Amino acid sequence: MGRIDTSRGYARGVQSAVYRAGVSGTRPAVPTTFAGLEAAARAALGAEEFAYLAGGAGAEHTMTANTDGFAAWGILPRVLRDVRERDLSIELFGKRRATPFYLSPIGVLELAHPDADVAVGRAAAALDVPYALSNQASKPMEEVAAAMGEGSRWFQLYWSSSDELNASLLARAEAAGAEAILITLDTHLLGWRTRDLDLGFLPFTRGQGIAQYTSDPVFAELVRERVRSGAIGDPSAPPVKVTPRAIRTALGIARRGARTALVDGGALDALRSPLPRAAVETFLDVFADPGLTWERLARVRELTSLPVVLKGIVHPDDAERAVEAGFDGVVVSNHGGRQIDRSVATIAALPGVVERVAGRIPVLFDSGLRGGADAVIALALGATAVGIGRPYAYGLGIAGATGVGEVVRNFIAELDATLALAGATRIGDLGPGTLRAV
Repeated sequence: MGRIDTSRGYARGVQSAVYRAGVSGTRPAVPTTFAGLEAAARAALGAEEFAYLAGGAGAEHTMTANTDGFAAWGILPRVLRDVRERDLSIELFGKRRATPFYLSPIGVLELAHPDADVAVGRAAAALDVPYALSNQASKPMEEVAAAMGEGSRWFQLYWSSSDELNASLLARAEAAGAEAILITLDTHLLGWRTRDLDLGFLPFTRGQGIAQYTSDPVFAELVRERVRSGAIGDPSAPPVKVTPRAIRTALGIARRGARTALVDGGALDALRSPLPRAAVETFLDVFADPGLTWERLARVRELTSLPVVLKGIVHPDDAERAVEAGFDGVVVSNHGGRQIDRSVATIAALPGVVERVAGRIPVLFDSGLRGGADAVIALALGATAVGIGRPYAYGLGIAGATGVGEVVRNFIAELDATLALAGATRIGDLGPGTLRAV
């Protein structure tokens, strides 16, 4: 896999490579369908790990609605058009992008693979697809940036209750070469995630998914202040039973705390120190800000010069407010159905947001995208760019960076094939006339 050249027919090249390898008995590293990806990831991962990556809020009606919503639209192909040469590129945040895809931020990727965000970054850079680094990453942004080289990267920020921490994270993102900031607005409280509740599993309580924090000097000082004040542990909570699992959890927290901004030493030093455990508790305290408002969010302009995009917009009035407030884009997203059950499907919300924005800022889209044909529908309904989420996480769990790369490759190839078969040669050719309500 390498840089995208769609002018000669990307889909045909991918198909040819797969079929030629098949002659020798070599099959792709990951399945091409979402159902196949999910089944293979379930088999490859532990029960807790898979549940966290696959699960949604409540009875998961929103997850179902996100995917089923695409069935409301059918592609209306045109024939006898010259589609020998095609251009999948788009303009976004002042740069020409090879395709309209980007990789949405997904946290705690160590649940899928030890290389986590680094593996995803390498795969994204190899395919010239932007990667939105998660605030809840398993690897510090600087490590991922080094692995990506010149690859395009953005940074997702969960607005913390600590303004100093927000400023530090944004400064680090700029220094690490981020081209844009995505502020996630729909996770100021943790959704009612039933699969995780049934298993009693929240990775953050085990020190997983907080590498952006433990590598941050401002966060490290917040942790030290907590230790100095003696505010470690909840005296009203029942004591944790000492079991083999609890001991493994403590060791895991210590191991992740070693050689970070918290503890300049090995796992044994971290195990002796109260700092790694205090870091978990500090994270749980400062992670989100339920009191965030439009007025307070405006301060982000003082903290970064990068384009700022608001992620989690589904209501047209909020999209209008984002334009009026001078933000640089919105992401129509419901967090992959992980926050509110019975929420409106993102593909159903997209046309209303696009209409209200009226081309004044880019409208990105995620939640529910399962292949290149879905991307065609979202782009025809007005999305500027489309984010891939769970599918690449499953690819990571199945085959590491190779799995991520094949998943993304397949999305691009199916988009290319669908575009041509619909009678179009450019992303700009897609529009309401490409679709019919069914």
